[in-house]
Amino acid sequence: MDFKNEKPIYQQIVDYVCERIAAGQWAEEERIPSVRDLATQLQVNPNTVMRAYERLQMSEVIANTRGVGYFVSAGAKQQVTALKRAAFFETALPELFTAMQTLGISWDEVETCYRRQRGE
Repeated sequence: MDFKNEKPIYQQIVDYVCERIAAGQWAEEERIPSVRDLATQLQVNPNTVMRAYERLQMSEVIANTRGVGYFVSAGAKQQVTALKRAAFFETALPELFTAMQTLGISWDEVETCYRRQRGE
């Protein structure tokens, strides 16, 4: 995994886990890699993975069963979608609006591009 400087590593790990869940690579109620295993796989400090897992637990995306490990929560895919939508409306969309205004891009141009992208 290539980490980017503009976002904390633990947050990038949260995104990594969420992407796996959203893509169906990690199914609901399935065991996920332990903190140490994921830290080794991603070549990061286990404390960083622990922080990401704690954040995911608070969002009810994963759950910890003591002595057994971490599991994808039931309903996690839906929760991940809700979190990603909220992030889109809070971050990406305002950035888009700012760029549109700065570059003088109209809604008609965006709609045309959107339709082209969808193959309409």
